[in-house]
Amino acid sequence: MRKCNISIIKNKMLNTTIAALLGGPEMIIVGVAVLLLFGGKKIPELMKGLGKGIKEFKAGQEEEKSEVPKQA
Repeated sequence: MRKCNISIIKNKMLNTTIAALLGGPEMIIVGVAVLLLFGGKKIPELMKGLGKGIKEFKAGQEEEKSEVPKQA
């Protein structure tokens, strides 16, 4: 159980570090760059594909968890 808690703490620290590195102005610059690179019509398609990919990934994780037998 302790190993799991350490993993959660490390994950939170990583998220906090990333959030600290990317502030408001940087996020605006990244958004404008993406808009210029892909255009306004392509972004919704990219987000839709990203959403489907995340959904499939989570479904695969759940499937994997259900297939693994529990060890006592």
